Amino acid sequence: MKELRIIAPAKVNIVLRVLGKRPNGYHDLFMIMEKLSLADEIVLEEAKSGIEIFCDGFSDAGMQSEKNLAFRAAQAFKEATSEKSGVKIHLKKRIPIAAGLGGGSSDAAAVLRGLNTLWRKNWDAEKLAGLGSKLGGDVPFFCFGGPAIAEGIGDVITPIRKLPNIFFLLINPGFAVSTPWVYQQYDKLAEKEKSFELTVKDKDVSNAGLFEEFCDVTSRLENDLEKVTIASYPEIGEIKSYLDNHGARGSLMSGSGPTVFGIFEDEKTRNDALINIPKKNWKAFPAENFTL
Repeated sequence: MKELRIIAPAKVNIVLRVLGKRPNGYHDLFMIMEKLSLADEIVLEEAKSGIEIFCDGFSDAGMQSEKNLAFRAAQAFKEATSEKSGVKIHLKKRIPIAAGLGGGSSDAAAVLRGLNTLWRKNWDAEKLAGLGSKLGGDVPFFCFGGPAIAEGIGDVITPIRKLPNIFFLLINPGFAVSTPWVYQQYDKLAEKEKSFELTVKDKDVSNAGLFEEFCDVTSRLENDLEKVTIASYPEIGEIKSYLDNHGARGSLMSGSGPTVFGIFEDEKTRNDALINIPKKNWKAFPAENFTL
């Protein structure tokens, strides 16, 4: 039986703006995202029929079942292509779960990309992303190779030029945060402050050399969800302060959190911050930019 190994990278949000809320409860977003060298590893093993999944690393009982996004991605692709063969999915989790790093979505997209190759379907990234959008908000982003702007509910993807080389240090405080809960808290604050503002100033940046220099990245860091998550989890603010005081040129919570990333201009400064992490429950992950 044939096997295929695929990398499923983590992501960080350089920009995350909440533009509004749709009647169905989903949010319109404007995001700029980058892929990281921190990644899960997936091996797809062709089988005669059916779908099986095996996980190790950062996982829980639910990840060993049909609830896993990687399993659901295989099921969706198999149905969409009327493929008769089956697949065994061997998933090694290195990306923390419920951490704002898109691990589950990346796994799903990796399975779509991998089965597309394994079963010789020749779908392009746009078509894979269309199927991926039915699985999760970040899945379409991971169907493309490099950094990108994601709009709508995350389903409208515009690839952008390669970002400058960045040395990232990700710190996870050791607890999970529910994405639906974070958005609920944001909605309450937005209603109280009437703060939803539709903004269009970044709509035409895909070919404008958005991040030509390292300082262009540090000057643009923005996450509308950060303040509501920090309000309930002040340790996120402590991590930001640690990074800012140990050489990071900027720090930001990724996605709905709770992971915070610092961006460093050189590897030594990043590594010095890495070895001086003050709390045992803080899980630290060094990473660099990554392109599929």
